[in-house]
Amino acid sequence: MTSAKILQLVSPALPVGAFSYSEGLEYLSQVKRLSNESELISWIESELSRGQLRIEAAALPLIMNTLNNWKKENNTSSKSKIYEWNSWISALRDAAEIRSQQLQMGQSLLKLLSDLGYPFPDDKKELGWPIAWAWACLNLSLPESEVIQSYLYSWVANQLSAALRLLPIGPNKIQVIQFKLLPLITLQSNILLNQDPHQLWSSDIGATMAQQSHTNLYTKLFRS
Repeated sequence: MTSAKILQLVSPALPVGAFSYSEGLEYLSQVKRLSNESELISWIESELSRGQLRIEAAALPLIMNTLNNWKKENNTSSKSKIYEWNSWISALRDAAEIRSQQLQMGQSLLKLLSDLGYPFPDDKKELGWPIAWAWACLNLSLPESEVIQSYLYSWVANQLSAALRLLPIGPNKIQVIQFKLLPLITLQSNILLNQDPHQLWSSDIGATMAQQSHTNLYTKLFRS
């Protein structure tokens, strides 16, 4: 990632609440299905290679293009397409917990962008995380390759942040894991850059079940 502007977007200090979600990791750790470094790496690699995350990432350049048209021309056609994208991406998520998470994080990012001088075209903030991310990248003038790469990197960083609080893995080891995952993040970014999101598939039923099962935990550190 070469653009300095992207550093703020992927920073853990970004006030969108990502730190409060584990996306199923907390459930997996409590039932002893994920307890060490190798299992954590396998889990993240699986999501990067076959998860719903890929479809969202592949859609980002298309969403940005539509947002750019709406920003320049302020037409109802582009506006309708954005809300179609938002509904479609949300509907692909089987777990209500993740749909709620993406809405909360999207609202928070859109509010921040408005404070930075980049209000959404109709000033609406009830949109999901991928839409908000695309709007941020458009206004920060990030190239499409970095838009996808940063989206994947940010997700991995948040998962590792949750793992640091859930598993017996120290912060140095977490950084080593993040470094080891960089080639896969780059590879998937390059692949997804030219993919039609409507033609992609996901096989993350395990992640969905973990996300849904989180609700039934007796004690929780995270919201999902």
